[in-house]
Amino acid sequence: MANVRVIGIDPGLKRTGYGCIEAAPGGDVMIEAGVLRIPPGPSLAHRLAALNTPLRALLLELQPDRVVVESVFAHRIRGHTAMLMGHARGVILLAIADAGLDVVEIAPAEVKKAVTGSGRADKQQVQHAVASQLNLAEIPEPSDAADALALALCGLRRFNDPIES
Repeated sequence: MANVRVIGIDPGLKRTGYGCIEAAPGGDVMIEAGVLRIPPGPSLAHRLAALNTPLRALLLELQPDRVVVESVFAHRIRGHTAMLMGHARGVILLAIADAGLDVVEIAPAEVKKAVTGSGRADKQQVQHAVASQLNLAEIPEPSDAADALALALCGLRRFNDPIES
C-alpha cells in the first residue's frame, strides 16, 4: 500500500502557510512546510492572482492525496478580516478542485484540540505539539507553517473518513 500524502493550508492574504506530511510505516513524516508570501498589490484581484499561481505549482509539485484547509471563521470584532480570508479561501479551494484533489475543511479550534488537547491553544503550543508529533528537531517557523502542518496531521488522521464539505 502506498504512503498517504496530505497538504494542510492555512489561508492568508499576506502569508499562506502550507505543510505536507506523509504517513509512513515508522510514523508521520514532514515532507515540506513553509509559506507562500503574497506581495502587496494594487488590488485585491492582483493579490489573489499572486496566491493562485504558486499554490497551483505547489500542488503539482507535492502531489498530495488530499488537501486540508482551515475553514472560515468569523470574529465579531474582525469581520472584515474574515471576509478577506473568504476571498483567499475561494482561490485556494478553486486551485484544489482544478487539480482534481479531495479537500477537507476543519475549524481552527478543532485542529488545536486534535493536536494539543485544547481548542484554545496558542500559536506556540501548536508549534511545539506539531514538532513533537512529527519528531522535528526544531519548532516549525513561521506559525503559519506550523498551523498548516497541524491541519495536515488532522487530515491524515481523517483520511479514511468520508470527505466533508
